[in-house]
Amino acid sequence: MLEGFLQIGIYLLLLIVVSPFFGAYMAHVFLGHRTWLDPVMRPVERVMYGLGGLQVQESMTGWQYTRAVLYSNLAMFILVFLIFMFQGVLPLNPTNLDAPTWDLALHTAISFVTNTNQQHYSGETTFSYASQALALGYLMFTSAATGIAVAIAFIRGLTGRPLGNFYADVTLSITRILLPISIVGAIVLVALGIPETWAGPAVATTLEGATQYIARGPVAHFEIIKELGENGGGFFGINSAHPFENPNGLTNMITCFILVCIPAALIFTYGIFANSKKLAWLLFWMVFIFFTVLTVATAIEEYQGNPLVNSVLGVTQAPNLEGKEVRFSWALTALWAIATTGTMCGAVNGMHDSLMPTGGFSTLFNLFLQIVWGGQGTGTAYLFVFVILTVFVTGLMVGRTPEFLGRKIEKREIALASVILLVHPIAILIPSAITMAFAGTVGVPDSDTLAGISNPGYHGISQVVYEYASAAANNGSGFEGLGDGTLWWNLTASFSLLAGRYVPIIALLLLADSMLRKQPVPETSGTLRTDTPLFTTVTAGVILILGVLTFFPVLALGPIAESFAIARAALGAA
Repeated sequence: MLEGFLQIGIYLLLLIVVSPFFGAYMAHVFLGHRTWLDPVMRPVERVMYGLGGLQVQESMTGWQYTRAVLYSNLAMFILVFLIFMFQGVLPLNPTNLDAPTWDLALHTAISFVTNTNQQHYSGETTFSYASQALALGYLMFTSAATGIAVAIAFIRGLTGRPLGNFYADVTLSITRILLPISIVGAIVLVALGIPETWAGPAVATTLEGATQYIARGPVAHFEIIKELGENGGGFFGINSAHPFENPNGLTNMITCFILVCIPAALIFTYGIFANSKKLAWLLFWMVFIFFTVLTVATAIEEYQGNPLVNSVLGVTQAPNLEGKEVRFSWALTALWAIATTGTMCGAVNGMHDSLMPTGGFSTLFNLFLQIVWGGQGTGTAYLFVFVILTVFVTGLMVGRTPEFLGRKIEKREIALASVILLVHPIAILIPSAITMAFAGTVGVPDSDTLAGISNPGYHGISQVVYEYASAAANNGSGFEGLGDGTLWWNLTASFSLLAGRYVPIIALLLLADSMLRKQPVPETSGTLRTDTPLFTTVTAGVILILGVLTFFPVLALGPIAESFAIARAALGAA
């Protein structure tokens, strides 16, 4: 037990130490300060701008930035969809895989272009090396860079700066952050045992004389950007539980840590832009406390195990090892589950469907809030949207016009902030209700398999809601066991993917543009200070009230009810 919690403690300590330094580096990059990568990357960037004919020195308005995001993402989606549909005739296909069905290709292309990487397939048996490396790997860089670019544009607007140029921000995100770390990280992962090869599957003869085909491929470079970019899509079907993606404890710690780095550090990047490092530290500690509490609570229950199983074994306590890799055990699986759903990465090193109810509650809680630590770039922006709403609420309480970073918060800003927060429950609860309402309906073809629930009851509700929450939050993980590889799930999840990604992005950019155009208000003795522990505490309360209470009925019907049911059954067995 002590060893498991010691590993979690080391992880948390590293996060505290690394985040402010990495955040400062990203601030230097986007503020245009000189960095040590300039001599190497500036010539590369000039070539890229020249080939694209881009005037990157020109700043964009909110609508121009929005159109650049949408048009570029549409072009990337079309390119990747075509690669999928023609993979059967394209090279780098050593296992001669045919094209997937159109609905699976559609869902997968949408999923990866939105930085979600929700997978309704097993990579090694569905997509060729060309599709995995040239299509999905390409989107892992560009979708992550899109999220970072939007986040930087948002904080520029909040602090009164021009929004910048989308194409320049995306390029900087790739050349100064994602690509350098990925190159070094891929080399480290290869050294630690993760394969990087274009050769086909290895062929082995078993002890019984049978022939076994062992899937492999260019995994190492795919794995590092999977975590760093908060992508989460696995090269293999079982993701980071596969020994070729995550062979040992050191690779597990590195990849689990690196998926948190950018969203945690962006809080400090925002603080430097806003010239308020104190505010950044306060918000960091608030999110850190959320993250730590959820991690420890999940780890404790996984260590205690299922009382029903324990009673059968004749013991009072035994760790819940169902759905876990023994090389990671209960502690690192619990840590990874909270980290991957908190950051909207979605990679898994164990099956979330096998978590105890506290783990199911915690992972759903993260998907509902989206700020612990949040999506790639957008999660930090959502955090500041909650800050803006807190300023508005507290301003009304004291009878002053709400102000944030020297600019007034008025009707337009609150309307846009409300859109950002309201689209999330719409994209989750409505599809979930429809799916469960039609499951088993008489007269509806195949309705008994529509929901795909493999574990009826309270857990089945969590399975369905988790899938749509994962899509809307652009996370990608799932309560696996759900039969989601169907036309219904591919199309309805695609709706949640698109709504959860682009509606908030549009609202964020318009909100930033609106704040930019406001006349700065001088600070007075009556100005509400946002860099105080009291204000941070109120912000945490607003997050819990607005974020959690919206989804409390679902949590009550899912993991909370499941927890009571297990406790009642355990008492009955005793």
